[in-house]
Amino acid sequence: MHSGYFSYHRIQRILARRCPFVYIRFNAYLSSFSESNFNPGSHPESDSNVSFVERDHFDEGNVDFGKFRAMGVEDPRELSLFGDNNGGYQRNRSLNFDGFDEIEEEEEDNCRADDDFVVLNSYNVQCEQTEDVWRIELEDDELRHPLVREICRLIQCRSAWNAKLERDMRHLLRSLKPRQVCAVLLSQDDQRVALQFFYWADRQWRYRHNPIVYYAMLEILSKTKLCQGAKRVLRLMARRGIECRPEAFGYLMVSYSRAGNLRNAMKVLTLMQKAGVELNLAVCNTAIHVLVMANKLEKALRFFERMQIVGIIPNVVTYNCLIKGYCNVNQVENALQLISDMSSKYCSPDKVSYYTIMSFFCKENQVKEVRDLMEKMVKESNLFPDMVTYDTLIHILSKHGHADEALEFLQEAEARGFQIDKVGHSAIVHAYCKQGKIDEAKGIVSEMLSKSCNPDVVTYTAVVDGFCRVGKLEQAKKMLQHMYKHGCKPNTVSYTALLTGLCRNGSSLQAREMLTGSEEEFWTPNAITYSAIMHGLRKEGKLSEACDVVKEMISKGFFPNPVEINLIIVSLCREGKMNEAKRFLEECLNKGCAVNVVNFTTLIHGYCQKDDLEAALSLLDDMYLSNKHPDAVTYTAIIDALGKNGKIEEATDLTMKMLKKGLLPTPVTYRTVIHRYCQMGKVEDLLKLLEKMLSRQKCKTAYNQVIEKLCSFGNLQEADKLLSMVLKTASRNDANTCNMLLESYLSKGMPLSAYKVACRMFNRNLIPNLKLSDKLSKKLMSEGKSAEADNLMLRFVERGHLSPQCE
Repeated sequence: MHSGYFSYHRIQRILARRCPFVYIRFNAYLSSFSESNFNPGSHPESDSNVSFVERDHFDEGNVDFGKFRAMGVEDPRELSLFGDNNGGYQRNRSLNFDGFDEIEEEEEDNCRADDDFVVLNSYNVQCEQTEDVWRIELEDDELRHPLVREICRLIQCRSAWNAKLERDMRHLLRSLKPRQVCAVLLSQDDQRVALQFFYWADRQWRYRHNPIVYYAMLEILSKTKLCQGAKRVLRLMARRGIECRPEAFGYLMVSYSRAGNLRNAMKVLTLMQKAGVELNLAVCNTAIHVLVMANKLEKALRFFERMQIVGIIPNVVTYNCLIKGYCNVNQVENALQLISDMSSKYCSPDKVSYYTIMSFFCKENQVKEVRDLMEKMVKESNLFPDMVTYDTLIHILSKHGHADEALEFLQEAEARGFQIDKVGHSAIVHAYCKQGKIDEAKGIVSEMLSKSCNPDVVTYTAVVDGFCRVGKLEQAKKMLQHMYKHGCKPNTVSYTALLTGLCRNGSSLQAREMLTGSEEEFWTPNAITYSAIMHGLRKEGKLSEACDVVKEMISKGFFPNPVEINLIIVSLCREGKMNEAKRFLEECLNKGCAVNVVNFTTLIHGYCQKDDLEAALSLLDDMYLSNKHPDAVTYTAIIDALGKNGKIEEATDLTMKMLKKGLLPTPVTYRTVIHRYCQMGKVEDLLKLLEKMLSRQKCKTAYNQVIEKLCSFGNLQEADKLLSMVLKTASRNDANTCNMLLESYLSKGMPLSAYKVACRMFNRNLIPNLKLSDKLSKKLMSEGKSAEADNLMLRFVERGHLSPQCE
């Protein structure tokens, strides 16, 4: 228990004696640590802003033990400020987790077919097949425990976090039982906040997570795209000496799958093998599920075959995954055949097997096929439809807009003696409302009341939303009052539906007034509520009010996303309110909103439109200070503005700066640079700059664009000089460019030069435009150049074309 105390003093003595400078930093670190902030909004992969060695960052491959021994420390792990109760740093020496470093984020493009199946060859046939997944089942009283609720309340105060709140949190943490810690994690609406609380608790003095907490955290992360967080939790388990069961790796696989990273998801199987963890049926089922969800059915089938070859016997879950895969790719006949084959494999299908195919039929509104399958389920598998069957059919049909068919199944279920609850009725009401059939929806509600199946807030909210969709706002307001009369209090979703309807119908100010009076009505707006009103005010041109809503939104702890921020900035810039736009961006940045490079670029483009280059360049520098690195679009906007104002040298310098930073010019960049340089007649400078740009990013039509721009600005002499560079490829684009130069010469009254262009086109097997050639021939004849006109006609005939005159 006192090992941490002795380690602390030993560190101080060593550092003071041998490394005075580090000693000063160490003491500063300790003082800052006592006042450290738990900030769940920070990046989930960062543990601390201090670059001191933490216990879970030790890795024998990265630590120079010699330097520590020179300081008098035999084991650098003693420097851990987060010691265990026994003073030691436990490592899971029985496991090898070097494979973690091999799992890197990469695009899942063309992964080789069977590389991930090799791990199946190491399966131990003699080991007992199990599929028991270690899940944490919590009771309601555990989720509502006073300690859990108080911890959750403190977490919600994170926007106003201070040292006192952290002390309170730390004190409560040590009083929590492991299952209560799991309850805190599961109670968080934002899984990122749960992950940050997990990290924060793991760093606390004299506290260690129980193994079930790790598994609870992994299960939470498996429902998100936070695969890096799941990988790190699994690494922490290995370093803390926690047993890593196959299910832990399964959670990581699912998280990678949700993030769209199939390649790394399948690499987890190899990681299991390197860690010495035996493969089991549950992980194989997870692998098949991951492949199916990634639309890799063929690979899932090969995995299915390989696992049987090595002796892993599939169960009904395995088959259900494959049935789902067949349905996803519209191969329902194969799914039905798989159900028929299951009996011969000594694995009878269950209701989920049939429900999966029924769901496919419901999406396609194939009610007859659904009924046929229900009969087959009874005859062949002795599985009788129950209330779950009808609930499933009703919900899926309603979800896909087939309300009438869903109502038929509801009536059939009730005729068979099943009582469909308010959730099923609400699904049909919602489907009718989405179709604009309000009368049918009201009829369902009335029928519910007559059957003593009282509608709940979800049912009424669907009707409110339906009224708003058809523009009957007064009816929607009356429905809210009707809810109170029937003892059903409207919730945030109910009011948000009404406010969204008001904004959609041009009554955003009225919605704003209702938002202001939310406290009097005893309801709390959420991020969606604020976002709906903000968009409504913006569309109506009430930008000042929209900015006020965003500020209020931030003050309430809700942060607008980059798209919403950008829409406000665009609207302000269009109105010419550049100062307000910049002030709005700064406030969002200071409040911790997710401001990105697009938001800065939009504001920079607004300044460029107003020819305020000083402000645009200043904002470009501010981007680097805010760690928001400009992209090619940002630079292109400023380059265009500089060229527009005749500052070609500055535009050249900025373009070179962009290239030096490794940014590749886009097609818009090429068009912008070419337009501005040709406009100023700086052809030589343009060609030098294009050479450097083309060395970084090819653009096949770059010189075509130069010639066409020079023609449009009347600089035909310079355009003619570049013609040889275009004719090297002799493509259709090159023919169009030559025709444009030919036409420009004709318009300037220079038919002989136009004739030379036509001859050069013939030499490269390009055919000049017939109408232009006809015009050219007549012009040559009028100026006494009959030989050239006759030669032009012969060139057309030689290539199998009629002369322009004949055409």
